[in-house]
Amino acid sequence: MATNRTFTMLKPDATGAGYTGKIIDRIIDAGFSIKAMKWTQLSLAEAEAFYAVHSERPFFGELTAYMSSGPIVAAILEKDNAVPDFRDLIGATDPKDAAAGTIRAEFATSIAANAVHGSDSDENAALEGAFYFSQRELA
Repeated sequence: MATNRTFTMLKPDATGAGYTGKIIDRIIDAGFSIKAMKWTQLSLAEAEAFYAVHSERPFFGELTAYMSSGPIVAAILEKDNAVPDFRDLIGATDPKDAAAGTIRAEFATSIAANAVHGSDSDENAALEGAFYFSQRELA
């Protein structure tokens, strides 16, 4: 059964380009409420831990170096049908394939620098959120 929470990260390309406020506005305008949020920067070791599921993939080193290269904004979002609705809002991973009006179509510059992460399942949303936020922060 679907939950009403998902996890997102605004990636270093988006924060570095000054898109943080614009993307957060788009998220709120789409009906999501922010339940927890923080501005932070991952160390390389933290990025490797977060993306451990991809450790055997050829892009792992590039991904973790990129994700530790600058600040990110991590957030827990709430809305009915949160995970699929957020995935629709952000668009395809490759911004060239992202539908007009999606966050990635507007703010991403490449498949690697795609502005925002969105959990792909309720289970991953819970795991990813717990990586960034304590139980007290998730209440």
